Amino acid sequence: MALVVMSLSAASVAQIAVGISVRIGPPALPVYAQPICPGPGYMWTPGYWGWNDEGGYYWVPGTWVVAPVGLLWTPGWWGWGGGLYLWHAGYWGPHIGFYGGINYGFGYGGVGFVGGEWRGGTFFYNRSVNNVSVTNVTNVYNRTVVVNNNTTAFNGGAGGVQATPTAAERAAENEPHQAPLAAQAQQEHLASQNRQNFASENHGRPAIAATSKAGDFSSHSVVGARAAGGEYHAPAMSPKEARASSPAGNRGGSNEGFRSFSKPSNESSNSSNRNESRPSSNESHAAPAPHSNPAPKSAPKSSPPPKHQSAPKPEKHGKF
Repeated sequence: MALVVMSLSAASVAQIAVGISVRIGPPALPVYAQPICPGPGYMWTPGYWGWNDEGGYYWVPGTWVVAPVGLLWTPGWWGWGGGLYLWHAGYWGPHIGFYGGINYGFGYGGVGFVGGEWRGGTFFYNRSVNNVSVTNVTNVYNRTVVVNNNTTAFNGGAGGVQATPTAAERAAENEPHQAPLAAQAQQEHLASQNRQNFASENHGRPAIAATSKAGDFSSHSVVGARAAGGEYHAPAMSPKEARASSPAGNRGGSNEGFRSFSKPSNESSNSSNRNESRPSSNESHAAPAPHSNPAPKSAPKSSPPPKHQSAPKPEKHGKF
């Protein structure tokens, strides 16, 4: 057991230590509808802008994943500091931590999570913020939340969300965590391989904004963005010029590392939300994000996105 725990902890720390810092801010979050929940046990993980040193920002579609029992997902987020935009990795834990005050929608309104809660070993869904059908999921309830349309894609700096961690969020950050699931890593990888997911190509309106299941980019699973979340502004520098080394003390995550986790017994892990949002018709909305323009520098390379891969045509989804 000790060897297993040490191995898991080492792998998690290695992952979070790979920091990302950029001199330009991410675009606004696109507007898209949430695919219907595939079945019991799935939890929504919202879409976000990833980074590629060759292609710049690319959209990682929101998706449903089978959640570890008793755990909740704290999304990753971009935060401005020291003249750079820094990526803070997401994680699984018994409570929701700080995610920059970003309104990702569908239960993640900037503070806490109101999309559902664990009751023992069963996850119950709040249908007022999630697209869940009672024909295949019976563990549901309805709890109205306040709508907040201020959903800028980064925290801090000019035009960013001005939010700081609450005492509860700081406490959650110090709890044992689990790294993103393999399915989530696959979702991000596949997104980075499709050039149409890059903001330089889609101008903030990705053709694949969400998928029904992680790793499933087939046409029946894909939901396209209804619109960009705000006016898109092309960066004044190339991705290579925009990339920067992470400053000391911040290597891409809000924690020093993940620690092994033991499932809580019969604990309801739902966090309160003082400013939660979900726009009407199960859509996520966003506002435009500005870019910084400091002196460019060269940066390490990563695998370039392919140039000849096209995205599947999204099916039309009705409003829920």
